[in-house]
Amino acid sequence: MELDELKSLINERMERVQTEKSPADIAMLLGKKTQAVTAKIKRSLVIEMVTSVAFTLACIAIAVFGTYSSLRIYFAIFAVICALFIPLLYILFNKTKKLSSTALPVKSNLQTLIKIIREYVKRYFQLTMALIPISLIIAFSLVYTQENLYNPVQDTFFVGSPLKTALIAGYIILFSIGMYYFTKWYLKKLYGNYVQQLEMLIEELEEQQ
Repeated sequence: MELDELKSLINERMERVQTEKSPADIAMLLGKKTQAVTAKIKRSLVIEMVTSVAFTLACIAIAVFGTYSSLRIYFAIFAVICALFIPLLYILFNKTKKLSSTALPVKSNLQTLIKIIREYVKRYFQLTMALIPISLIIAFSLVYTQENLYNPVQDTFFVGSPLKTALIAGYIILFSIGMYYFTKWYLKKLYGNYVQQLEMLIEELEEQQ
């Protein structure tokens, strides 16, 4: 047997050994992949909790020490909203931790986790989109009230030049569009990509059954 043929035979046997894995080996490999993905989801939830706590504290600080009353009221409202959001993140983190605590991938657990994360992302996006007009209405209402306190005779905020009106309208439109695309990117970055990876793992599990 020539040397080239011997090398080819050895390579074929090595490839066969590598590809012929037992179901237990495949399950263990998928389990490691699952743990890695769910660990990233839990990390994203921790990042969100820390960010929410920091933002809540910043809002409280502005609400307490802010110079203008309208500014204090505005950030006090958002401090309450963020404070209510933190327990939800904690509950979601515990559910994710519980569903991903098994050593091997359990398809039902993965499906439940995907369903929970997808529902959370959906509600998160809806809430953010709802808060955009609400926050703008509150902001303009507070500024209007603040200006009327110091200028009771003349309405200086809503009665102005066409340029001022155009700038306000442009700000509202650009802010809304920016928040829409930023929120979609943010949620995909933190959760969407990992959910897709979990769905691929479920497909691999089904192929092995």
